[in-house]
Amino acid sequence: MKTESNKFDISIEYCVPCDFSDYALKETKTLIKNFQNDMNRLMLITGNKGIFDVRVNGELIFSKKVKKRYPQPGEIVALIKEKMNI
Repeated sequence: MKTESNKFDISIEYCVPCDFSDYALKETKTLIKNFQNDMNRLMLITGNKGIFDVRVNGELIFSKKVKKRYPQPGEIVALIKEKMNI
């Protein structure tokens, strides 16, 4: 079992004017399902200008702007597992 100090923070910043909230909520549900015992905090952050960024401990692991697409199913989970060596 992980201690509090081993747990990590995840944030999803999503564009409100673009109505990306459905994507953010879908990813949130997936992250809770996969990492509820590993996360310290899961944050949804409202943004604009087409943003859909996912960060782990403040480090960007996925950006819609960079990739020019939404994440594929399971992609964020895989990126977090790789980043956190899970």
